[in-house]
Amino acid sequence: MMKSILILLLTTLLLSAKSFAQKHQYKNDDFNIKEVSVSHEPKLGVTVWEIRVNGTAGKTTPTKVGQLDGAPVLGYVFPTSLKPTDVGFNQTDGIVALALTSHPDFDDTPLWDENNDKVYDNDGLVWHPHWVILHEDERVAGGLSVKQFKKADETVVLPPTNPGMPMYMDSPGYPVTAKSNTIKVIVPDYRMNNKTDFNYDGVTAFMQVNTSNENLPMLGVYEVFSVASGDLSLPYKVKK
Repeated sequence: MMKSILILLLTTLLLSAKSFAQKHQYKNDDFNIKEVSVSHEPKLGVTVWEIRVNGTAGKTTPTKVGQLDGAPVLGYVFPTSLKPTDVGFNQTDGIVALALTSHPDFDDTPLWDENNDKVYDNDGLVWHPHWVILHEDERVAGGLSVKQFKKADETVVLPPTNPGMPMYMDSPGYPVTAKSNTIKVIVPDYRMNNKTDFNYDGVTAFMQVNTSNENLPMLGVYEVFSVASGDLSLPYKVKK
């Protein structure tokens, strides 16, 4: 299933890259991936996830539009071969990804105060992590969206740190730092079922929120700026 999703996504990415080349206001070297890595630090019981770019990581952030509907989201994303159950979801089809995002129009990390101002709902602009389940979605140019579900669906399992949205999304609160050309996040082993052997890739993308059009996803990928492997084949393995 994952292989077929990746093949279909690659086709979509190639088509969208031709259509959107050099057109998007956020497409610059800050999202042009130079290298991606995930390293395991056994003495600390953590993995360190890093994306290095040709520009300055995290420098470019979305321009506020003043509402949730149509709100822009920028992301440094790690698609992985992890299972949904490894990060607290029920088993479901799709790609488990760790996304580092910025979006000034809303805050979806109600448990965390990333800018340390004692207010918990005003720091969406600060780069922060989400576990998400991505699936193929032909309704958007980037070919992917965060998987949604009906609120009444009792089979859905989310981690207790989820932001309360009807999507496979978690707001785990891992520390994210952006310095020079590198953005990184640290994930404790126990927060992903102690899995330290998996494959991954690196992607940078523009996403957008939709709350008004039922024919579009709530959070869709509208443009992919860069793919570390070039073909989204998830060729990279965790360094020991």
